[in-house]
Amino acid sequence: MRLVSYRSEDQWRAGAVLGSAVYDVDLALTGSGRPGLAPATTRELLRRYGHALDEVDAVVRQAAAEPSSARVGEMTELHLGPPVDDPQKVLCIGLNYNDHVAETGRALPGHPDVFAKFDSTLIGPEDEIHCSHVTDNLDFEGELAVVIGRAGRDVEPGEALDLVAGVMVLNDITARDLQHRGTQWLAGKAVDGSTPCGPALVTLDEVGDPQNLELETRVNGVRMQRSNTKHMIFPIAALVSYASRFLALSPGDVISTGTPEGIGSKRNPPHWLRPGDVVEVEIERVGTLRNTVR
Repeated sequence: MRLVSYRSEDQWRAGAVLGSAVYDVDLALTGSGRPGLAPATTRELLRRYGHALDEVDAVVRQAAAEPSSARVGEMTELHLGPPVDDPQKVLCIGLNYNDHVAETGRALPGHPDVFAKFDSTLIGPEDEIHCSHVTDNLDFEGELAVVIGRAGRDVEPGEALDLVAGVMVLNDITARDLQHRGTQWLAGKAVDGSTPCGPALVTLDEVGDPQNLELETRVNGVRMQRSNTKHMIFPIAALVSYASRFLALSPGDVISTGTPEGIGSKRNPPHWLRPGDVVEVEIERVGTLRNTVR
């Protein structure tokens, strides 16, 4: 199942993608006689149906099989936002690929290196990145992000994937000068409107093994990063379990799992993003972000 957020009458609504068409999940549920969503967001969908997304998928497919007001248009016709536009938490993992640790000159971490963003940083899969006015050192980081579908606390690694609704692509755009002005990374990592994600939240049954996905980042068509999620130092299950030890995970929470080598700041000379640059992050079986810097 592929879930998106689409803009309708100044609000984000949860949609499910079948082929290239988007179906409003709330309208599909109410049309089938099931309880709808209020508000009709992806986070609310996960809160109510995160344990039963297969049932939601069946409802949407039934709506697609007959004339239905739930069909709201083609993906290309809609303004797509972050698949979860209002997560309670956006956690990010630094230094989670051996080659990226090596290019930074740091020691291998003994535990996941966790920092946070806010929902105001998130933008959609084709939205413009309006960050060049705050930094001359704008950098890219292609990553796989997981979205939590069920609440959990103190979860063992062997049970951690049961909490995951699915995955999406995320570009951890970073203002390196702001990041390195102090010992904390927040200023460089949490610029408003800096973090593209999407295009869809893809459930694990459709993705297959999330720990074996090819990832590639391109700038103006030139490959900058290429790796596979199997090269993570701390795999997804370990990250979810670790986070759940110090905070309660809630439906809609996002955990971005780190980037491989090839970031712009570690090139010689550094490759900073400039206005007009097009940045693409592609992960197999998940999707592609394509965003222009302004």
